[in-house]
Order: sequence, then structure tokens, then C-alpha cells
Amino acid sequence: MSLKDRLQHGWNAFMGRDPTPSVTVPSTFWGNGRPDHVILSRGNERSIVTATLNRIAVDVAKVSLEHARLDDQKRYREPIQSLFNECLTVNANCDQTARQFLQDAAMSLLDEGVIAIVPTSATEDPRYTGSYDIGSLRIGKVVEWFPQHVKVNLYNEMTGEKEDRIFPKSMVALPENPFYSIMNEPNSTYQRLTTKLRQLDMIDTESSSGKLDLIIQVPYSTHSDTRKRQASMRRAEVESQLTGSKYGVAYIDGTEKVIQLNRAIENNLFTQVEYYMNMLHSQLGMPPSVFDGTADEQTMLNYENRTIEPIVSAIVDSMKWKFLTKTARTKGQSIVFFKDPFKLTPVSQLAEIADKLTRNEILSSNEVRQVIGFKPSDDPAADELRNSNMPVQDDKPIANAPEGEEEQEGM
Repeated sequence: MSLKDRLQHGWNAFMGRDPTPSVTVPSTFWGNGRPDHVILSRGNERSIVTATLNRIAVDVAKVSLEHARLDDQKRYREPIQSLFNECLTVNANCDQTARQFLQDAAMSLLDEGVIAIVPTSATEDPRYTGSYDIGSLRIGKVVEWFPQHVKVNLYNEMTGEKEDRIFPKSMVALPENPFYSIMNEPNSTYQRLTTKLRQLDMIDTESSSGKLDLIIQVPYSTHSDTRKRQASMRRAEVESQLTGSKYGVAYIDGTEKVIQLNRAIENNLFTQVEYYMNMLHSQLGMPPSVFDGTADEQTMLNYENRTIEPIVSAIVDSMKWKFLTKTARTKGQSIVFFKDPFKLTPVSQLAEIADKLTRNEILSSNEVRQVIGFKPSDDPAADELRNSNMPVQDDKPIANAPEGEEEQEGM
């Protein structure tokens, strides 16, 4: 579409009229923080479970998305040169690259349970037509649900603030966390773990609040009210000496004794936290070796198939459903994702794998060179799918053939 057509028909989610008018720089000052950055709910950004969410989101962001065209057999044919493909491969908006956008989507999906992927600019108004190309995408939080619409809290790049906007469900992708019952239900394993962590943090705060945890033994009985008041006055006097002293030194009578409580009352809260943490990781298919980098190839394969693939499929399927019309899907348009199968392959095995792939005519030599980071060869044979161990047969007649066995034409 030409620039003139884009100015005439362009649509923006935050502007009330078309085309988009010029916007002045807002006066809002955000300091060093990014207002468009994902903010975790329920205080999860202050919890150790954030490491689990971040690990999954980073691994999801390693997957490459592409607006592609399929053949008649639903196989990948070629990428489609569109603005939407630029959002999926280069930059989703003016603040996020395609990889940052996908990581933001995965992080928000795991935290909220359901997110809204909103096209904030398009060549046509998505509310009235399905023939439009998406120019930018944003991740929003679903604030309220309606029968045919949703209210989304979305970052407005024009003003630098987050605003509530109502969009039709037909133009907004609404992926749901495939592990919703494990992570987002009120009584799920993830929510129980976060509750135990908050309780543990409260106990740690109280234990490190500067209390001395000591007992003063007075040389008289404190059963009567008069003696109790006298003991309270003595305790307040010792506290005043400690707080008023430069080095925290106080004195007591020779008949008084000080008993130091050198340990707090034990509880099994930390054991419960470990139990729920291990249960959560097992339910998500994430063994401890995934975090410390010691997982073998089979463990990582199970992790990617059982944890990463369902999340990526949920995001891709929702965008394919809402952003591609039925006519476009019938004509072969789709959204596909790719994983690099050689990232976990050691160098010692790469040569053997490359030999098998080229010998069985699965990859060409230049495709293998691209995998290991080498420049493609200029030799035309490097782009051919052929077995290099087999001799090349030409179309010339076989030399020294016996009489009567010459090659007959037209057979």
C-alpha cells in the first residue's frame, strides 16, 4: 500500500479519527523506568517464583514467529512480505522488538492467566473490515469482560500512560495460559506457593527488625500488680538506656539476670515452600537441571515439548484465529513458529548430523553451513539436494558398450 493510501485509510487504536493526526510530546516524566514494561500482579515481582516465570518467558522468546504462506499440503512455503510479518520478526511496536514482545506476552500470560494482544495500528479499521494489515501490536491486561467486547488496560504510546479501552473480541487475540489450573486458579499450586512465600517473608522481616529477644530476671516475684508495674518500669528503663546509648550499652542491678534468646521458634514453613516449589516445577515439566544448565538433550526436549510448545501454540493459535480471516487461511496464509534444533547439539556430534542430513538429501551444504555460522559457498552444487558420496551420472551414452546393447532413443 502506498503512503497516500495509508494516510487516507490508516487506523490507530488510540486516535478518535482517521488519519492519525500529529501528536506533541507529552509532559509526563517517567524517570529511568519504562511505563510500558510488564508489571507482575499480586506482588510476584518481589517473589522468588519470578525466576520460574522469567525462565519460561525467555525460552518462549527463543522461538521465531513468521507470517507465512503454506502450500496445498499445509506445509511451509515462503514468508509473506507484510507489515504484520515485520511485527513478528523485527519490531512489534516502537518500544519492543519481536523477541521482547514475545517474552512480554509469555510473562504476562503466565502471571495473569489471560492476556489481550491488540493491534494498535493497521492499514484499515479492524472493527469494520477483515482486509487490513497490522502495523503494531501491544500486550494488554483484560480488565472487564463483556459478551462481545473486552475492556483492556493498554499502554498508549502517544501519551506515555496506560489507558482502558474497549475492543471487540473479533479483533483482539485472547490467549489463555495452558497451565491455568496449575498457576492461576485461586487454590492452585502456584498460588499456594506464593502465599507461603509471603508468610515466610513476614517472619523474616519480624526476625530482622532489630529486636534483642532477651529476658530480664528481676529478684522478686511478679504475681502482684504492684510488682508487675515495677518490673515494667525496670524493663522500660533498660530499653531507654539501650536506645539512648551511643554503643547500645546498659546496666542492671547485681541481683538481676539477663537471658538471651539466641534462636527463634522453629516452624516448618520453609519445608512447605520447598515442597510446593518442587511440586510446581514437576507439574510444569521443569526439573532443577533446566535452571542450573546441566540438563541433557532428552531433558531439554521434554521441557520444550511439555512446557514451551503449549505456551507458544496458545499465543500463535489465538493470533491466527483473530488476525487472519477465513479467506486468508483458505488461501494458505498462516502464522508459524520455528525452533532451532541445533542449539543444544555439541560440536562433537554436529559433523555426524550434518553428514546424515546431506547424505539423505534433507539439507543442502549451504543450509548446513548456515546452521554452524559459516558463509554460504559460491559453488552451485552447494545449493543442491544430493548425496555427495554417490557419483554424478550424465546423460551421455555409456562408453565401451557391447554391440547390440547401445542405448535406444525414445525408450
